[in-house]
Amino acid sequence: MFTGIVECMGTIAKIQEMDMSESGGQGLSIIIKDCPQILTDCHIGDSISVNGICLTVTEFDSHSFKIGISPETVRRTNVDQWEQNQTVNLERALSSEVRFGGHYVQGHVDTTALIHSTTQDGNSIIYTFKLLNDDKKYMKYIVEKGFICIDGVSLTITNVDGTNNTFSIAMIKHTQENVTLPSKQVGVDKVNIEVDLTGKIIEKQIVAALNDQIDNVESPLVDLINALIDKKLSSRS
Repeated sequence: MFTGIVECMGTIAKIQEMDMSESGGQGLSIIIKDCPQILTDCHIGDSISVNGICLTVTEFDSHSFKIGISPETVRRTNVDQWEQNQTVNLERALSSEVRFGGHYVQGHVDTTALIHSTTQDGNSIIYTFKLLNDDKKYMKYIVEKGFICIDGVSLTITNVDGTNNTFSIAMIKHTQENVTLPSKQVGVDKVNIEVDLTGKIIEKQIVAALNDQIDNVESPLVDLINALIDKKLSSRS
């Protein structure tokens, strides 16, 4: 579990395809360097968020660490655009000693979005994103003033356009200086999107509760539906 508060940026030192004999099958093996501040308490098997993706440390030294990325993760994220010497956002998994400044982030990327446009607003930048492949199923979880995680950064949604599958955030100057998004190109670069888990949990509970009510012929919901049908039929007679 993470907070979406980036601790530092690291640099991709090496990207290598893994063969079938290595863990992860035909995925990728990646070394990330220039991040000593998050490795002082590192252990093999620890989770580190890399551009919002929860990944497992397989090797490390005082300045770099190695991770393996499965083919499924490559398909669901912007890993296919990663290049050597590119910077990435890093955050260690949440500990009991850390102040909780962002929101609950799993590091389980739902989909990707394209940087649609940017607009200067004082010393802030308004970023608008468009979900790729018309991935409308995630728009229902993206709500104005709600949380969203973009490349591992916890941000507040300022505007939503469900018709065009776009949404916007406003990034203050401090955040601009400490994350990777300002270095990306409009209309070219993808970002990893993790919607707020709360909405998905609420939806799941409501659907399950409604299904239970419908399956029970004596439930209050079924009684209500029958009463409405009777009232409608009686009004026509």
